[in-house]
Amino acid sequence: MKYQYHMQEVIKTLKHDLPTLFQQDISYDIYTQDVYFRDPVNKFKGKLNYRIIFWTLRFHAQLFFTQIYFDLHEVHQEAEDTILAKWTVRGILRVPWKAHIFFNGYSTYKLNSDNLIYEHIDTWDRKPSEILSQFIRKGESGKPNYFHLIS
Repeated sequence: MKYQYHMQEVIKTLKHDLPTLFQQDISYDIYTQDVYFRDPVNKFKGKLNYRIIFWTLRFHAQLFFTQIYFDLHEVHQEAEDTILAKWTVRGILRVPWKAHIFFNGYSTYKLNSDNLIYEHIDTWDRKPSEILSQFIRKGESGKPNYFHLIS
């Protein structure tokens, strides 16, 4: 019963932290010191690096976007030691043509015997290059118009 209670506390913390991760810091007490993180562009180990990636997300969100949201759709226990979170990132880039970003993904969290997250793997519904292509303004021909990037 204690395991289930703690699992529910971890889920509650994730539900609280994730929707505002672009605006404020998350709680790090549910992660191990050597937490492993991987997404389509990053891979590292350690809580300090984990803190840095979230700081970087907040910094870039404020710098590059007029609006950015992390829509959390669900968080649930997938297996005895696994939590799954499904989400969408959407936003408006700080450029004159107000480019939009939109992609879906899910996070898989693995918990150790102390009920701490030791692994966080993010999976996106498209390649990073496809996400970045959302920022490029399309010309009348339908092809990217790179002139707009520098004007």
